[in-house]
Amino acid sequence: MKKYLSILLILVAIGFTATGKPRKATPVVQPRVEPTFWWTGMKNPQLQLMVHAENIGTTRVALAYPGVRVIGVTAVENPNYLFIDLDLSGAQPGKFEIQFQKEGKTVALAPYELKVREPGSAWRKGFNSSDAMYLIMPDRFANGNPGNDEVTGMKEKPDRSTLMGRQGGDIKGLKDHLGYIADMGFTAIWLNPLLENDMPTFSYHGYATTDFYKVDGRYGSNEEYREFAEAAREKGIKLIMDMIFNHCGSEHWWMKDMPMADWINFYPDYKITTHVRNANQDPYASSYDKAMFSDGWFVPTMPDLNQRNPYLATYLIQNSIWWIEYVHLAGIRMDTYPYPDKEVMAEWNRRITEEYPDFNIVGEEWYLNQAVLSYWQKGKVNIDGYRGDLPSLMDFPLQNAVSTALRDPGTGELMKIYECLANDFQYPDPGNLVVFPDNHDMTRFFVQVNRDVSLFKMGIGFFLTTRGIPQIYYGSEIMMNHTGTHDSEYRKPFPGGWDGDPINGFTGLGLTAQEKEIQQFTQKLLNWRKGKEVIHSGKMTHFVPFDGCYVFFRYNDHEKVMLVLNKNSQETALKTDRLAEMLTGCSGAREVISGKEVTSLSSLTLPPKSISIFELKK
Repeated sequence: MKKYLSILLILVAIGFTATGKPRKATPVVQPRVEPTFWWTGMKNPQLQLMVHAENIGTTRVALAYPGVRVIGVTAVENPNYLFIDLDLSGAQPGKFEIQFQKEGKTVALAPYELKVREPGSAWRKGFNSSDAMYLIMPDRFANGNPGNDEVTGMKEKPDRSTLMGRQGGDIKGLKDHLGYIADMGFTAIWLNPLLENDMPTFSYHGYATTDFYKVDGRYGSNEEYREFAEAAREKGIKLIMDMIFNHCGSEHWWMKDMPMADWINFYPDYKITTHVRNANQDPYASSYDKAMFSDGWFVPTMPDLNQRNPYLATYLIQNSIWWIEYVHLAGIRMDTYPYPDKEVMAEWNRRITEEYPDFNIVGEEWYLNQAVLSYWQKGKVNIDGYRGDLPSLMDFPLQNAVSTALRDPGTGELMKIYECLANDFQYPDPGNLVVFPDNHDMTRFFVQVNRDVSLFKMGIGFFLTTRGIPQIYYGSEIMMNHTGTHDSEYRKPFPGGWDGDPINGFTGLGLTAQEKEIQQFTQKLLNWRKGKEVIHSGKMTHFVPFDGCYVFFRYNDHEKVMLVLNKNSQETALKTDRLAEMLTGCSGAREVISGKEVTSLSSLTLPPKSISIFELKK
């Protein structure tokens, strides 16, 4: 690569004068160094530092710390950057200085620290099918500290007059309501991005990062984020971080002084992505179409990052590991997963699972074709030889099937659920998919099912009992509603999260009888699910829908549960003769939601438009 000027420098300790006295260092600047610090004892002992300061690329590096070996220094086309490759194989935790010298003088000085890892850090347990995720948009959940709603120097100010403005939710608000989340029965929290989005407008969603190592000041600080994660862990709640590899915000600090010309795709004459994601798998796809999909920008304010640049790829991979270690994450949700360079994404998965073998990562591939989703999952044998090594994906096909089957008239629509699950043969590990009724990017599930409370309960109940890892979007537990069709309508503030709110979803104040019913229904199922290994990892058998019902079983060597979706508008007597292979040896059941005992399984009476959950007795 001609554009990179690689220079291996001879490293020297601090020089001495002729009298033997140390030469005084006269640093004129402290450069930006990222990662901002690191840890000893990582599986991969190598670390690459990105250093930024005026003309830093024209200096020589001097570093003297036991066990830290500089194995390369690279000056690139922009003289304001240096990339330093370190080997930490023998290093102990501690602090040291990196000197940048010119003509024998130290012109810049960067303090650096290697920290101690938490005991057992490498073997942290990632989120899995025993968990139930609660998806929260931080700006919209609760305002625990009104004092940080506006931060001096940051571009966008709070504006509660419009849902497109910042509302003021923050980390303290999240922490204040951890008790509510735990009591509801959630065991994991997925937060939409918390990193700095110092954009002029529409910054509340968090998907236009302007600093990959800094929490947005309007949410709090890095330390507050870490403290929140610790408080969540104490309540048995895992933390999942939303990350973005594909793009950054146009106000990111490096956009004013990019390291290399190829740091950003299609720059400065950007092109918008085609969103034709099939280009990744299409055996006949042209190079042009592949580039237009992968390298195109989402919007003009989100520059598309070029992961093929090896320095940027390393930067992004290390950033993920940094946040996992710093916050003690249990998982990552990767935004817009198919858009970045797919080979780099595969390497990212391998690097992370190398450091954390029990970690979990879920990718967003918003497509309704299981063949396209399964292409990415770890263990998939693809005809083109690609190994994606992504552990989990968001199950958009199942979300669409359930929503359509419940919403569309006629009981025959239940076949959509059956047919969708029948396609699980394409996934190496369908039990590790994340299943969900809705999320922050789509119409709320209550609206999807035409605001029918019974259908809503059927859908929530199904997603909490089918195979996979369930995710519930904040507010769904109180049946949050909307009339508009803009994204911001799906992201209304949670009632009770702001002083003076007339309705409080946390305490139940002002909720309607139906909203309370849904909250109690969700809470009951979540807490029941917690202790049900048969739901977490049991096998599944389902039957072609009949009599307006879809029936499936979850079972293991110790327990068996029968679940029935009854879409009929009237009470239904379900004859169970065709279910004999699963009911043989069972003498009765207890219906979980109502608590009623069932003494005969030859025929089951089902309420209209309902989900019934029968714990079978052997």
